[in-house]
Amino acid sequence: MAIITRTLGRTGADVTILGYGAMELRGEPRGPAITDEDAGRLLNAVLDGGINLIDTSPDYGRSEERIGRYIGHRREEFFLASKCGCLIDIPADARPPYPHDYTPGNVRADVEQSLRRLGTDRLDLVQVHMSPSVAVLEDNHTVDTLRELQSEGKIRFIGMSGILPDLPGQIALDVFDAFQIPYSAVQRDHENLISEAADKGAGTLIRGGAARGAASEEKNWSNSPLTQQPGLGQRNWETSGLEELVAEAGIGRQEFILRFTLSHPDLSTTIVGTANPAHLASNIELAEKGPLPADLYEEAKKRLPGPAA
Repeated sequence: MAIITRTLGRTGADVTILGYGAMELRGEPRGPAITDEDAGRLLNAVLDGGINLIDTSPDYGRSEERIGRYIGHRREEFFLASKCGCLIDIPADARPPYPHDYTPGNVRADVEQSLRRLGTDRLDLVQVHMSPSVAVLEDNHTVDTLRELQSEGKIRFIGMSGILPDLPGQIALDVFDAFQIPYSAVQRDHENLISEAADKGAGTLIRGGAARGAASEEKNWSNSPLTQQPGLGQRNWETSGLEELVAEAGIGRQEFILRFTLSHPDLSTTIVGTANPAHLASNIELAEKGPLPADLYEEAKKRLPGPAA
């Protein structure tokens, strides 16, 4: 079997519905302990497993460096997405989420640094990180700067990593080729906005599509989906009656969560990150099954808390 591909909006790029989020390769102290050699093996397993989109960021520690070092020679095999607005020099005592700077000088410095770290001559997609408001974008001429970098051939497409409350305004600008948006069965707040972005011709990269593995037996809700109130995802699951529905379907909770995300009709890809080779192999196996059966998907949506009004 192979992972289904979809077109990433107006970019025209065909991307696998499962992408790889490389934040877990950032290294300690912010990420899990992983040696360079193990990071290299994992990244090659990503490509060998058929995934053709990798998402990273200057904020992700050694992630970009490791991508360049271990799969830079396979650059033509994957669509490479990174971010901008990240500080070049993060204060030693800073903790995530870090402050961000969307001025022309810093945006350009981010892109130049990413190109060096990744050992490439172009980034396929650069996304504005941490969802700044339209006013902040305009005051800092952020989009203008990205377009200049685009004209120089350093980036191919521009995107936004957006969330409520600013995402509707970002979509309305109609300047972004792709949006990275949080979404899963237990975090449906942005469900309709994914479709709005797609209706504008933008590609959609879904983050949190596996809910950080929260529903798996291993984690058992010890993690909460990012950008969500702690404990809310678990309450959404437990009050929806999904446990019985999923058991009747004969699938595991984690399989249901990931395939529910893949069932969104306007999803281009969902980015799932891990530093664990076994988890990567499991994610690929589940993604190869594709979306849920239509009747199961529709019944689940009836039971789960819906998107924000």
